[in-house]
Amino acid sequence: MSHTQAIVVSSLISDASLHPANGSEFHGTSVSSIHNLPMKPADPPVYKWRLVIAYDGTNYAGWQYQASPPTIQYMVDEVLTKVTKLEREDLRLVGASRTDTGVHALGQVAHFVTPFNYSSLEGIHRALNGLLPSDIRVMEVSPALPEFHARFSAMSKIYHYKIYSDSIMDPFQRHYAYHNVHKLNTTSMRQAARYFIGKHDFSAFVNASNDKKRDPVKDVFRFDVNEMGPLLRLEVEGSGFLYRQVRNMVALLIEIGREALPPDIVPEILATNDRKILAKYAQCAPPHGLCLVAVKYNEEHLQLPSGCPAVSFGRYHSFDKCVLPFF
Repeated sequence: MSHTQAIVVSSLISDASLHPANGSEFHGTSVSSIHNLPMKPADPPVYKWRLVIAYDGTNYAGWQYQASPPTIQYMVDEVLTKVTKLEREDLRLVGASRTDTGVHALGQVAHFVTPFNYSSLEGIHRALNGLLPSDIRVMEVSPALPEFHARFSAMSKIYHYKIYSDSIMDPFQRHYAYHNVHKLNTTSMRQAARYFIGKHDFSAFVNASNDKKRDPVKDVFRFDVNEMGPLLRLEVEGSGFLYRQVRNMVALLIEIGREALPPDIVPEILATNDRKILAKYAQCAPPHGLCLVAVKYNEEHLQLPSGCPAVSFGRYHSFDKCVLPFF
């Protein structure tokens, strides 16, 4: 008899002494038949998988799951259910960042779980990209440790916001950069951006959202202003960001770059903790200029579990011999 069965038997016999129904029987179950009681099945193993996803957010209502209009999470969930034959509730897909409508990503990170292991990840990687629309691509599929969480394990996130400053907009940038027709003073913008660096209460830079419990204190590690001809790229890295915080910070920097406001207005607005004060000076920058570039984790969170398949970065197709019949 196993150790678990012994515990069950002991418990039932003890209870039988409190309720002596028919001597050695407990509610119609004889002690001799206890050995034949079915054991509770063990919980099935759970395997966790990490995805790195790139997407053009133009045609989607952000990341967070909703069917209509569709979101990125909805599209990925739909494809995962087809490939794994599991229900959405069983997959438990979670993204690192809940990007807003029209926002893009080069390095969104997500995780999901399955009750089974894979011997190779190349097949599921190929299947996901084969079923997803062309504006969403899974760049990497890798095994993940049980304690890894795409959102809560993140150490920092990097966003880029692109501004195209010229009288005529580059048509190839129209979906990925905000068109600004005014000349911008980048020196003033860099000076102002430095005020955002450090740990601050960013209540003045957050739009109202359903997530009322989020801590408004965030740590911004760097905020760079890079010029590439008419294209201006603002790069911000921080521990995390509130709803539309990055776009609100960018909007204020644009007004400072236009010399409508001085750089030192940034600490003044931060100190108010009042979104209404910021609204007097700047409106939220459009979403299409924003891109989630990367999510960073501690190395220990990225360790591969034992007995797992290799990471899939996609696969190149090659030909051993190329036959050109017409040449």
